[in-house]
Amino acid sequence: MEKVDVFLGIIGKKYPLKEAPAGDFAAIKANGMKFAVKAFDAEGLGRVSVMSAKGFFGLMKMDTVIVNPLFADLPLYSYDRILAMGNDTLIIELYDTLLGGFDEEKLTSVAKKYESIPERDPGEHWYDSIKLGSGVSKKAKKDRSSEIDALAREHFEAFAGSPAPLVTDLEAKKKKAAVYVDGLLEKGGPSTDAFIKAIGADRTRKLFRKVLFGLE
Repeated sequence: MEKVDVFLGIIGKKYPLKEAPAGDFAAIKANGMKFAVKAFDAEGLGRVSVMSAKGFFGLMKMDTVIVNPLFADLPLYSYDRILAMGNDTLIIELYDTLLGGFDEEKLTSVAKKYESIPERDPGEHWYDSIKLGSGVSKKAKKDRSSEIDALAREHFEAFAGSPAPLVTDLEAKKKKAAVYVDGLLEKGGPSTDAFIKAIGADRTRKLFRKVLFGLE
């Protein structure tokens, strides 16, 4: 499984990273998992955050990378990778926090290159209406992990290399991102629900808005 440092290296080449304080959110226990959390301000881009989690005696590993572009007009990018029970799951979702347009062709062509990796049914969620079509949802046995690594890396490189017009209305951009972030807090999501149960609604709100997505 690619380490989150690989993704930080990719994004940091174009947008220099400066670590932002995670405070007492740097280490969290939730749902039988231990989470290590880091956040970065990416120059000219916005907030980049990473979470790595282990649990159940090392039988489950999970990595998350979130890119919330506030200063560049790109979509919000969410990467989740889960290794558990001999399965390797990759979930990449992009959300429409755009003020203008976005060309998804490079991202969809990367996904097409790896179409032989079994698809995962993402199910139905409240945020489907703001989800872009260039995401990826895959689930395969661990023997295909190297292919999934390559797919994840190339997809992220395509995103990081996308033309990114400067945002001229920061408040409007933040509002678009807040539709997704506040929606998670109010309507839920798998990891959101686990955090609320473990650390409470108020602390989860601070974790999401201040640390992970950089809205405050």
